[in-house]
Amino acid sequence: MSWLAPYYPWLKALHILSVIAWMAGMLYLPRLFVYHTGSEPGSPASETFKTMERRLYRAIMTPAMVATWLFGIGLTLTGVVVWTTLWLYAKLLLVVAMTWLHGLFGRWRRAFAADARPHGAGFYRAINEVPTLLLIGIVILVVVKPF
Repeated sequence: MSWLAPYYPWLKALHILSVIAWMAGMLYLPRLFVYHTGSEPGSPASETFKTMERRLYRAIMTPAMVATWLFGIGLTLTGVVVWTTLWLYAKLLLVVAMTWLHGLFGRWRRAFAADARPHGAGFYRAINEVPTLLLIGIVILVVVKPF
């Protein structure tokens, strides 16, 4: 038994709270990109979007993502996690995909900060659905444990 085992409920609660904060940003940032795409570079609206995107990404999303990973790793160190189940590996694959998407969002945020418009509004509307699909897969795997 790990020395972290008594803290399992706290680690789990903090992990869930971190995921909620991360997902709030992952769902909102692409929506900001949709609106930002429609604003004129250098306009007051564009500058406001830049500030909102930077603060969301740096102050909420990235710390929440790091906390999600740290508390998730902490959960695995409690000894409660069963490494022989396939659902766990599928979930981890989806979390890695979410992390990769987070990095893409950061790249697009930096492009907007430089007054570039790498994609159109329709692209960001479509991308806005990807975190939702990943989240659905993750939750189903964790709760249902289908395999």
